[in-house]
Amino acid sequence: MSESFAPQWRKPGRLEALGPAFFTSLQPAPVPAPHWVATSTSTARWMQLSRDWLASDEALQVLSGNAVAAGSQPLASVYSGHQFGVWAGQLGDGRAILLGETEQGHEVQLKGAGRTPYSRMGDGRAVLRSSIREFLCSEAMAALGIPTTRALALIGSPLPVARESLETAAVVTRVAESFIRFGHFEHFAARDMQAELRTLADLVIDQHYPECRSAEALAGNAYANFLQAVSERTARLLAQWQAVGFCHGVMNTDNMSILGLTIDYGPFQFLDAFDPGHICNHSDSQGRYAFNRQPQIAYWNLYCLGQALLPLIGDEELTIAALESYKSVFPAAYAAQMLAKLGLPANAPDTEPTQGRFALLVNPLLQLLADNRVDYTIFFTRLTDAVAQAKEARPDFEPLRDIILDRAAFDAWSLTYSEQLAQVDKAQAVDLMQKSNPRFVLRNHLGETVIRAAQAGDFAPVQQMLAVLQAPYDPHPDHADWAGLPPDWASSIEISCSS
Repeated sequence: MSESFAPQWRKPGRLEALGPAFFTSLQPAPVPAPHWVATSTSTARWMQLSRDWLASDEALQVLSGNAVAAGSQPLASVYSGHQFGVWAGQLGDGRAILLGETEQGHEVQLKGAGRTPYSRMGDGRAVLRSSIREFLCSEAMAALGIPTTRALALIGSPLPVARESLETAAVVTRVAESFIRFGHFEHFAARDMQAELRTLADLVIDQHYPECRSAEALAGNAYANFLQAVSERTARLLAQWQAVGFCHGVMNTDNMSILGLTIDYGPFQFLDAFDPGHICNHSDSQGRYAFNRQPQIAYWNLYCLGQALLPLIGDEELTIAALESYKSVFPAAYAAQMLAKLGLPANAPDTEPTQGRFALLVNPLLQLLADNRVDYTIFFTRLTDAVAQAKEARPDFEPLRDIILDRAAFDAWSLTYSEQLAQVDKAQAVDLMQKSNPRFVLRNHLGETVIRAAQAGDFAPVQQMLAVLQAPYDPHPDHADWAGLPPDWASSIEISCSS
């Protein structure tokens, strides 16, 4: 690979090849005095871009929206969706502009690059505060092994942007194999544009789900198989969210990826004290997107996708059947994730919610954590260390007892856990736990700390935080405080849809 390797654009890109019903061609709006805030060399490697190019002035101009690279044909796509359970009609890329698709198959998008025909009342801009959060969390999720859009670069500008207060602008370069959402399908179905709906579905199937063409399940119906495959990817994604304690905050159908990626980082949060009913989005007054409702909402969104695909599937019963596997894939995947956090293999019937080790250990533990408002990440980090450091049959659980008020209940649980742990190979258990329990997640207060530094002109903490989050299972002794309990002021941070 050449050291000057820059994005090489596929002409036309897959979305552009669908025709003008799917997008509007337009140019990004320039920003004054663009400057680097942070870049991800990990994403650059994934895209087969050189670090030299990513550090160049050419990259700064292209990724800020101030220049259009040769071969790039920017556009904004149209979609619709349900927002907070209500049909919102036409939406679209209101502040995201797709630069194009690289020859390697990566779609590259600028978020915050100006108004589009789909901006409605918005200004098409993003602010530094929310852009830092999206940049860091995209890369943090990737390092956790959770499917996600990626972030290549974050560029700031002194351009003033009005939100709750006057802030400065930023542009995030987002990358994914596809940014197509459930809402793209809803858009054409709602308008009875069946030719366009079929064209879109055929594109996604042929590019990302080719096995659906030959699968014999669901009467050999490719579109039903497609819906089932999306359902199962979404189920596995939600299992990972729940296991790591991630709250998305705004799971509208237009924020659901057709590839089962985590997409649109707005009012997200990683849990501090474990609270199953936690609402991370200050705008979510009814608690629709509370942490423990996320799996249910994902299924609701999939049902909406099924309704959109019904004209192609042609059979309502077959459409419902295509969604059915979500109900088995999610609990099994979630149970496997949670048992891995305990260092235990996920063998049947252990992954049944009411049977085996899940019922014996996971359900009581989650209740214990909730009753005692125990810090979710720290509990599993200390549990991992206790098992790894154990010299006797039963680990020393004293460091965990220090963070749990009901010590008698914990002692009873830990005795049962020790008995189950003794039945598996210790080295394998430790390895499983160390790969399943991150020490570092992007807590709200950590994001707020680097945001305040960046707003004061110091961008080094953003890059330092990125380095830690890209290796979340390592100890990072120089930043051990970032793995500690959140400060008291953390609970006062409010994150809304404008974030």
